[in-house]
Amino acid sequence: MLGEGIIKGMAETARNFLGSYVNDDRLTTVQYPEERIPQIENSRQFPFLVFDGDDWHKGMRCVACQICEKECPPKCIYIEKSKDKKPDYMGKAQFYPARFDIDVSVCMSCQICVEVCPFDAIKMDTEYELSTTDRFGGLLIDKQKLARPNAHFRHIHPTDAAEVDARLAVEKAKAEAKAKADAEAKAKAAAAPKPAAPPPAAPVAA
Repeated sequence: MLGEGIIKGMAETARNFLGSYVNDDRLTTVQYPEERIPQIENSRQFPFLVFDGDDWHKGMRCVACQICEKECPPKCIYIEKSKDKKPDYMGKAQFYPARFDIDVSVCMSCQICVEVCPFDAIKMDTEYELSTTDRFGGLLIDKQKLARPNAHFRHIHPTDAAEVDARLAVEKAKAEAKAKADAEAKAKAAAAPKPAAPPPAAPVAA
């Protein structure tokens, strides 16, 4: 029917307006900023970088693979790969971002960077109060400001964080088991007796 959507929308508005006099759940407007509505788990604003442990630099999961930079539709991510390597959360030597900047004035919160990251190093934050008088420098966020502990990820996205933590724990356990097996194999090979050298060949008579 023509105009059915408009009628439904106006009916919902009227229901909230009249219901607000008898039901607090219908009070959809709050007195911001004194009052704030809690962010739902699936809300997203701008990306942040996850790190494990207490040191944001040592624990950063990002290995500067630059996939997110290449896949970003508005090209708001800027990454420079390091020249050296550092151990990751599994103890494997990996590159890290010498520079990782996101221009949030360009970012459109599409979450593609999160979806393509193979290391679960970048996630979407729920923070939205990022207004600044500095149009350019104030909205270009560097890696130190982007870094958030895994505890922050667990707090704002508990369901997703639990799934990621479980998967990373399994991967870490496999890596540790493999490293232990390799070390035992090397120790066993080193402890094995070496074969005796063959006796010298007898001289051949002329």
